[in-house]
Amino acid sequence: MYRQPAMGDYGSNGYHHHTNHQHSGGGQVAAGHRGRRGSRGRQRRDGSGSNSSASRVYNYYGAQQQEKEEERAPPPPPCTDFDVAYFHSYAHVGIHEEMIKDRARTETYRNAILQHQSHIAGKVVVDVGCGTGILSIFCAQAGAKRVYAVDASDIAIQANEVIKANNLSDTVIVLHGRVEDVEIDEEVDVIISEWMGYMLLYESMLGSVIRARDRWLKPGGLILPSNATLYMAPVTHPDRYSDSIDFWRNVYGIDMSAMLPLAKQCAFEEPSVETISGENVLTWPHVVKNVDCYTVSVHELESITTSFRFQSMMRAPFHGFAFWFDVEFNGPDLNPSNNDTSSFNASSNGYVTDPNQRKKRPNPNEALVLSTAPEDPPTHWQQTLIYFYDPIDVEQDQVIEGSVTLSQSKENARFMNIHLEYASGGRSFVKESVMR
Repeated sequence: MYRQPAMGDYGSNGYHHHTNHQHSGGGQVAAGHRGRRGSRGRQRRDGSGSNSSASRVYNYYGAQQQEKEEERAPPPPPCTDFDVAYFHSYAHVGIHEEMIKDRARTETYRNAILQHQSHIAGKVVVDVGCGTGILSIFCAQAGAKRVYAVDASDIAIQANEVIKANNLSDTVIVLHGRVEDVEIDEEVDVIISEWMGYMLLYESMLGSVIRARDRWLKPGGLILPSNATLYMAPVTHPDRYSDSIDFWRNVYGIDMSAMLPLAKQCAFEEPSVETISGENVLTWPHVVKNVDCYTVSVHELESITTSFRFQSMMRAPFHGFAFWFDVEFNGPDLNPSNNDTSSFNASSNGYVTDPNQRKKRPNPNEALVLSTAPEDPPTHWQQTLIYFYDPIDVEQDQVIEGSVTLSQSKENARFMNIHLEYASGGRSFVKESVMR
């Protein structure tokens, strides 16, 4: 999390107090899907208010790198009212409680920090979107020389108090501002961030990690997580359809089927974040996008298109598509090159022939994986489902093919437009939705 900075004085640990701005974008985003990551409209962390002035580490460590930064990175994007609302939503403690209580998430990050302790001990770290500061503290406990904990949300105020309470003020410096706007007067060895949104890319927080990388990361530095993979697969979910739709056919003996069109629209117009099991998945998954955090560009994430071809493993009603993701915590030397799908056991079109092979490596100790797949322990991300208004009956071995495009919304870059074209059994369909 990072909020737009304003000028002010630093406390003893370099914390920059942020002057509150009016949140004119207030309710526009906070009531959205990330009422799921808590009410995490998972409006993630990245900016707020006017960006006319920037948080500064007050000449804390010598020579300024401003000229170098300006050469390496384009001007930061403006902070919109949607950004303000996004950061404001992260000031609520419930969102952070939900994330921290997600043991698969939090313990995997802690284990990754310990696994890469040799890259962290005695080194300089940036925690992009630090929230309550827990990952920054893990890095300090692993021996980091210095940790810059950056967050644009007012939760940074509490993070600073947490740092003080744990006697880490000499190590962890809280910067209250957007990562695009704060200044760090030295290169860093490590970037850590829990940037993933629903469907991996919702909220567009990865862009801030990329900007931190391009501004400050030393050549050969470490990024955690290092890689991410977004998957999709056709699913069947009769219980969900029955609960939301078939219910209206007979309500206390009354035929209320006239409600069906509205019920379908309300239940299935937008993506749904919920938990399914491996039994709901009709096919092996398809790789929508591999992301190499060392090389990915902001432009590359603006629109992603992939073609898919599935073959159903059973006869069942086909209710829609599910999306989920994995992230890996490789060191720089183990990181696969960008768009190299070989380490994901995928064919040239991104089709995974065996999902049980997804996470295998020549040496399983080389990489930690945090997975949100249906067959893995549930996380607060759950899975994201795009439901059809009416199911399609498919036979075993029946082919389902088409394409999907995920693009940043022009209305708000933190929203995601989803355009699905799919065909099966001689019929073709189009489904469009927006993840808000």
